[in-house]
Amino acid sequence: MNAVAAYLHYLAAERRLSPHTVAAYQRDLANLANLTAGKSLAELDVADIRGAIVKLRSQNLAATSVARQLSSWRGFYVFACRRLGYASNPCTGLRPPKAAKALPQILSPDACTQLLDGGTPAAADEALLARDRAMFELFYSSGLRLSELVGLDLHDLNLQAGEAQVTGKGNKTRIVPVGQQALAAIAAWLPLRLPLARAGTPALFIGRHGTRLTPRSVQLRLNRWALQAGLTQHVHPHMLRHAFATHVLQSSGDLRAVQEMLGHASISTTQVYTHLDWQHLAKVYDQAHPRARKKS
Repeated sequence: MNAVAAYLHYLAAERRLSPHTVAAYQRDLANLANLTAGKSLAELDVADIRGAIVKLRSQNLAATSVARQLSSWRGFYVFACRRLGYASNPCTGLRPPKAAKALPQILSPDACTQLLDGGTPAAADEALLARDRAMFELFYSSGLRLSELVGLDLHDLNLQAGEAQVTGKGNKTRIVPVGQQALAAIAAWLPLRLPLARAGTPALFIGRHGTRLTPRSVQLRLNRWALQAGLTQHVHPHMLRHAFATHVLQSSGDLRAVQEMLGHASISTTQVYTHLDWQHLAKVYDQAHPRARKKS
């Protein structure tokens, strides 16, 4: 097994990354070989990696794309130094180009209420309507990722305790609280799920054919609800996760708690919501403070 294959096996078997993520690492390492004229990865030095970054930048790639590839290369060399006897990591000391941080799009509390209370599609199937309401209430109640929501099984829920066990990135599990409206919506969905489910299907959310719902199906259903509710902006599942985090942070100010509920490994990832919270406060200030208002 060559070095790249060994690394990809490590990512899949030990770190349990998704096939999509492993394939992305494979492409990034193949691109490094192309950028360095096929020179052996074991022979590359800092100058080679720096030259590869310059070539990427000359292709007008976004700074985030260059940073991602450098991160992939660095991860490979960390593994190779530890497991394969490589003498040094040529990515050490190299910094990715800085990219402007784009703040995530969120829904306001009023927009969330409009979506959840007014998004019922006309002439909808009763069971699917109950399922969709349960899904979207749970998204907003608990700040789940799309993959976490579709991966939920019946045994992951504890309706009596008002909580769910979620499997997130890296196969890490966490317990998240489930709010009263989401609990009520799930309780309404469960009896309607029974006649739909195929025998032995553990999934909490299933489709018409009785099998686990796909992420794409959830995206399409949410978009349909948003249109029916009269929302003008495009709504995707992650917006409900962002809304959950921002609204909880605005109410509590507890960044660590939000980090735990979202399942972020680093609090720096969660800190983006403090910027959103500041935007909200600045807007309130501009509207409320007599010396901040623009003269009409």
